[in-house]
Amino acid sequence: MINIQIPQADISITERKQAKDSEEPKIKSIQGFIDLHEIPRDKGGIILFYNINDELLFVGKARKLRQRVKKHLEDTVSPLRNHRDEVYRIDVAIVEDAMDRDIYETYIINKLQAKYNVDKVFYK
Repeated sequence: MINIQIPQADISITERKQAKDSEEPKIKSIQGFIDLHEIPRDKGGIILFYNINDELLFVGKARKLRQRVKKHLEDTVSPLRNHRDEVYRIDVAIVEDAMDRDIYETYIINKLQAKYNVDKVFYK
């Protein structure tokens, strides 16, 4: 039997507003997230979107993480497009191997029963 361990999040960002009197330069918000710069742009991995109650909403994988997260938050064809207002936290686990990403994505979708993943679902 194969034993798969869900990878730990390397980066976790939450929806937040920038303080008005903050010393940091003005950061453009995308769906309430201003810390997207913390997600690496040139690494591959797994993306997990959670709501404020820590319920897993959606799991995705990407060769370029930051670009894919932005697409999910802005694109008109993302499976999250009608549920973006629910997203409160985004966890990212860096997984460089494409085959590993595919296995982890399918495993996490089914193990944690992601709410809005419709592909790769075996638990229904």
